[in-house]
Amino acid sequence: MRTPSTPTDPGFDVVVLGAGLNSLNLTIAFHQQYGMRCTTVVRIPVEMNARTVSTDLVELGADATDEDMRDALLDLAAQRPEGRPALLLTNADSLIAFINRFRADLEPHYLLAQVPAELLERLADKAEFAELCEELGIGTVPTVVVDFSRQEEEGWNGTAELPWSYPVVGKAANTAEYHDVHFPGKRKVFFLESAAQQQELIADLRAAGFTGRFLFQELIPGDDTAERSITAYRSSRGKVTLLCAAQVLLGEHTPEALGRPAAMVTGDFPTLTDAAARFLDAVDYVGFANFDVKVDPRTGRECFFEINPRIGRNNYYVTATGESVARHVVEDRVHGRDITPVRVTEPVLYSILPVPLVLRYLRDPVLRSRVRRLARTRLANPFRYGPEGLWMRAYATVSGLNFVRKYRAVYPRPTDSGF
Repeated sequence: MRTPSTPTDPGFDVVVLGAGLNSLNLTIAFHQQYGMRCTTVVRIPVEMNARTVSTDLVELGADATDEDMRDALLDLAAQRPEGRPALLLTNADSLIAFINRFRADLEPHYLLAQVPAELLERLADKAEFAELCEELGIGTVPTVVVDFSRQEEEGWNGTAELPWSYPVVGKAANTAEYHDVHFPGKRKVFFLESAAQQQELIADLRAAGFTGRFLFQELIPGDDTAERSITAYRSSRGKVTLLCAAQVLLGEHTPEALGRPAAMVTGDFPTLTDAAARFLDAVDYVGFANFDVKVDPRTGRECFFEINPRIGRNNYYVTATGESVARHVVEDRVHGRDITPVRVTEPVLYSILPVPLVLRYLRDPVLRSRVRRLARTRLANPFRYGPEGLWMRAYATVSGLNFVRKYRAVYPRPTDSGF
């Protein structure tokens, strides 16, 4: 932990839970804004977190329990000078649930900036999210919800025909409920080409003991470039201080990471940011949020898919525009004040992929030309953050080459559906 005698000491500490890019992008934001090193607490170490200039690493071990993690956080708190504030942040759903579970233990020692458990549970459910959007006049995807807790009831809809032609998309309403369910061919998102495939998935879920709700949705056409991402922050005093939206250029396509953006362009998307702010105000949200949206190319309708109650893995696309995500949470929770709201419109190309790979998947010549131009002038990759050392630059190169290999294997060319 940093102490008050550190030359670039900002007067507070930041502890981040979780490994990988999820936490790296957060610690880089604090390093860039305040010149500080955070502390990252992980069970299993990831080399990028050990090598970065932006954090110190605390490793708990693969067998560490939630209670062990809580105790480690309390030990860190005990090392701080009395009265020195510390933020506790995470960018993983399971660790958000962990913080809420031990909130009573942690809150006397850490400043938290996340929604309480009751609202978290409601928002984590994609079916609940869709219902809220409809109430607020925000576009969503036509959806059928199958509740597996009711599978023994007469008239259960799990075997009923869906009201759309195939293909359709299938996914769990609540990722936490789905996390510990295992069966061959399990995916985060399913692309189902026929009623037979849909019923086979129903059978697999039943056999695996799944008792949550599963969504089947009309497939909104359009490749990855039809997707949008929105990052927001709403303060503990009820003001949305940050809104930034981006067009996805290319997402990851391996089964375990399907739908995760890997290259995006920020810009001005007023209808999206307006809708996001309206949603956050309606539920009295606190903290960072990330929305997934897809624009229907047939109608131009913006369909909100879900809200992630965290900043989102690729939040460096905000920091790269010059608007630090770190200062929003610091001003709110550490200094107890709201800053002037910011809507980011500055265009930046964010990519953890080699630019030639991204260009290969862009079929719109206007968009391709724009990306080429931004690649020369406003390209941002967190692995190439300026103060990092040679290891991180080498990692950026090796990671990029690995992505080329992966796309060749799982998504060799763009499709109209993005699948």
